[in-house]
Order: sequence, then C-alpha cells, then structure tokens
Amino acid sequence: MGSVALAVLMALGGCNSSSSDNNSVAAQLQNPESAKSEPCTDVNHPCKLTILHTNDTHGRFWHNIDGEYGMAAQKTLVDRLRAEAKAAGSDVLVLSGGDVNTGVPESDLLKAEPDFMAMNKIGYDAMAVGNHEFDNPMSVLKKQEGWAQFPMLAANIYDKKTGQRVFSPYKVFKFENGLKIAVVGLTTEDTAIISKQENVKDIDFRNPIQEADKVIKEIRANKEANMVLAITHMGHYANAMHGSNAPGDVTLARTLQPGLLDAIIGGHSQNPVCMERSFIKYDNKFGPGEKCVPDEQNGTYIMQAYEWGKYVGHAEFSYVNGKLTLDKYELVPINLVKRDDKRKALKRADGSPDFYQPEIVKDPKLFETLQRYQDEGEKQLLVPVGDTDGLFMGERDVVRTQQTNLGRLITTATQARLGADFGIVNSGGVRDNIPAGQITYRSVLQVQPFGNIVSWAHMDGKELPDYLAALATKTGGGYPQFSGLEMNVNCDAKTVDISKINGQDFDPAKQYSFAIPDFSAAGGDGYPNISAKTQNVGLVDAVVLKEFIAKNSPLSAVEYDPNAKDQVQFFAAGKAVPSCPAK
Repeated sequence: MGSVALAVLMALGGCNSSSSDNNSVAAQLQNPESAKSEPCTDVNHPCKLTILHTNDTHGRFWHNIDGEYGMAAQKTLVDRLRAEAKAAGSDVLVLSGGDVNTGVPESDLLKAEPDFMAMNKIGYDAMAVGNHEFDNPMSVLKKQEGWAQFPMLAANIYDKKTGQRVFSPYKVFKFENGLKIAVVGLTTEDTAIISKQENVKDIDFRNPIQEADKVIKEIRANKEANMVLAITHMGHYANAMHGSNAPGDVTLARTLQPGLLDAIIGGHSQNPVCMERSFIKYDNKFGPGEKCVPDEQNGTYIMQAYEWGKYVGHAEFSYVNGKLTLDKYELVPINLVKRDDKRKALKRADGSPDFYQPEIVKDPKLFETLQRYQDEGEKQLLVPVGDTDGLFMGERDVVRTQQTNLGRLITTATQARLGADFGIVNSGGVRDNIPAGQITYRSVLQVQPFGNIVSWAHMDGKELPDYLAALATKTGGGYPQFSGLEMNVNCDAKTVDISKINGQDFDPAKQYSFAIPDFSAAGGDGYPNISAKTQNVGLVDAVVLKEFIAKNSPLSAVEYDPNAKDQVQFFAAGKAVPSCPAK
C-alpha cells in the first residue's frame, strides 16, 4: 500500500469507531427478537424514515474549479440532515445508486479509493453496483468492495462459472421501533455490452426485473421485511420510453405486482427525476433550489439525484399499517453556482462564487484527508501513458478546417472502444496538439478537457446520407472529424456520397453504429438531435483516448494520416477543398 493510502487510512481510523458506527444504519439494533411482527400500527404515531441519496458521482470526491459539489461539503450536508431527522424521531438510510467509478483522472488513477473512503466517513449504508464499477478488472472491484464499509448490492449479477451471485442481492436493516427494511440492488443488463469485455466475460447480467420479482417475493413470503426498497443502476426514462437503452426504473415499477416494491432509488441515466404532475414528462423548469416532484408508478416512488454529487436527494416518509407515504422530497444542491447563458460561473462583487444557496462549508477533517489524495492524483497525471514519433495536429485553425491525424486518432479510439462501424468528433472538442515524444495523461486532458461522454449511436443506412451531410457541411467548431468512412461531400448541394463504412461497401439496408460525443448527439453545434438513437455508455472521451494511446504505443503519426485511407473528400464549385466554405 502506498504512503498516501496508508496515511489516509490512519486519518480515517475513526471510520471503524463508535462515532462512525452511530452514523451508519448497519450499526443500529440487529437483534431480530426485538423487532415486532407488525410494527408501526399507531396511526397517530407513524414510523418515520428519511432517505438521503446520491448516484453517478463518477470520481467527484473533490470540488470542481468553481467550488461546486465535492464529498467534504456533502458530508457537512448529510451530517446536518441526519441530525435533523433523528431529532424529529426519524430513522435514516444513506444510499447510492452506483457508478462511483470513472470520470475524474485523480480518482481514476487511484481506483476510486478516495471516493470509497469518503463514503465510509459520510456513513453510506448501501450502494447499487453500477456499470462503471466494471471499468476495472474484477480484482479491483473486489478491492473496492473491501474498502467499502457498507454492502455493494446486485441481485441480478451472476458468475457464469459457478452460477452464484457475485454480490449480495439485498440487505435488511432493522430499527429499534421494530421496522425492518430490505434494500435490493439491481444493475442494468446493458453492462454486458457497454463495459470492457475482458472485465465482464465471466459475468452474467440477468434480467433485473425478473430477478427483482423473484427476490422481493421471497423477502415478502419469508416476512424478512415490512418494507422493500430498490437501489438501482438501470436509468429513469419518462413514461418508460427507454429507446435503445435497456428498460429502466419506470418499466420495473410498472411490471412488478402492486405492493411488492415501495420505492426505487435510482441512477445511470444521470437526470434529476423531477416530474410534471402527470408523471409522464419531466418538469423542465426544475433548477437548483426549485421544487422537485419524484416519479410515482404503480404505487412505487422513483427518485434519482442527477449526477456527480451535485445534489443530495432528501426524502421523508411516514409508515403505518403497511403503507408508505412520502411527506416531503427535495434535491438539495451542494454549492452549485449561478451561470450565464454561456455557462460561465458568476461571481459576487467580492469575487466569491455566486451560489444558488448559502455555501455549505466543507467538513475540515474529510477535506484534509481528500487533499492528500488530490495531490497524489495530480502527481500521477504527469506519468507518461505512451509516446509518439510525430506531431498529432490539433491547432484550432487547422482542426476546424480539415481532417487531421489527431481527429483520426480520437475517432479511431472511440470507434475501437465501442466496436462501432465509424467514429465522429466535433472539432470544437479538440483543444490542443499532441507533440512528438512522451504523452502524459495531462497532455491528453489538454486535448479533450471537457469531459464529454462518448455515446453509442445506431442508425439505419437509409438515414445516414442525410445525417452525415448535415454534419459534414458544418464549419467552425461543428466541423466533424471522421474515422471508418469513405465518402465525398458536395458542399454546394449539401449531400454526401458514401462508398464504404468500416472497409465494407455501404449498404442502405443495413443498420450501422457509430461513436459520437453526447454533446453532439444531443444537438450541440447545430447537429441533428439523435438522442433517441443513442445508448448511454458513460465513457469519458479523454479516458478512452488515454487507454487507446497506452494500448497502441508507440504511435505513428503517419499511420493516422486521414489522407492515407478512409478518405473523406470535400468538393465545392467542382473543386476539391479541405472543408466546406463558410457562408
């Protein structure tokens, strides 16, 4: 174990102390003899339960450059909400919808150790297993499970060889008032196809809805719990419109027999689940500090707290005579700042961040601990990940006007990572060169600094010419870099003639897949919005590029020359041009 990790473990020694145990529901009364068979029957004094939840934190143990979120501030907030709940006579559960891993280099390089250490200190009681937990080999995931002083739950993940579950399917929490709550974990089936295949080749991701039905019925039949909650990493899709993604929380709630599942605390789709009263559409007016109405389907409450620890979900329930009632719900922002129409953070007259709500002070002890991890992660950013024999061109004036070897490298990396037919990246997302010589992770981040997510799109061949024509005729930051395509672009007619895709003759009758930044898929830079045709794989662009460089070094700059193969040629006024002229 490294010196930083050892120092942090010593600093967090209190995580095993009585004070930490008092924060965790897992340490509350566990004697089954003390639990009444039918607790909470006095309608004048219902049992109270508070659930605090996050999801898809993706390595954000540290605050961002504008001082937003971060787990030291989260601890301060959770400590306050927990204390207020207990003072009001409420029991408390702190839950995560999964995807602790992948997203910030300082966390990724340390295998999310600081994130799990912080979750211990905050006092999480359980987490769902997210698809990004499988971005690392199983040996790392099992190490993380050992770091976590709370269970990682997944009822539908099995070992192909043994036929046994890889994780505990559920955990029953028992409270002094006799109330017993089962928390079941579920993971999206898509994990099998959107994760690194070498990490999941021995894992069977079974249908989570079928597994939930089986497990919850067993819990109910054996009277193990009075109430059943699910922490899921399946995604929330309004009115069950999940598109090319596997079915999510709404489908789960609608499919199960009414009364089986009381509430779903979700993740994966990374959206604030704040609904219009019809529970069919999202409330597009929701913003930091605004009212949030969670979803409710088939008698099951459904909640999700957006992403990155930007919010803590805060639900207050009453339970009496077998019925769970939501009394209050809010998404509490963690130091989110106001921004202008260009997304630039606003500041007050004294230069301090203009937060939506009063600043949540960072817990000093946890902040000190996480500072050590942050410092260690920054050091590792300077460690070489590969090298190249020549320059990869990413200068603004060049990459936005012609195909370059860096554009080809980036799109080849995303195409290969997804096993897609071709790749696309908008040139506005390419911000620097990669010089000849050693390549560090920091230099990769200088090329792709925005943390865009790589989307996996699927489109019928007959639709591709019109779609690609809309992209190929863009100028400026919207000018696209391609890989895997041979085509001619007619700038005057705004059409394309596709000859080959991924080395094969183009067939309009086939369906093709391609990698594209989520920003572009959602309509950024004026691209057509194809969100309904994309799959959420949650891979950060710079991480994909770094891993590709590491795997394929030393890189030959000439090998990625866009004029050597898979040529995309542009024509205007009957002449070959590097890109369509701006008009």
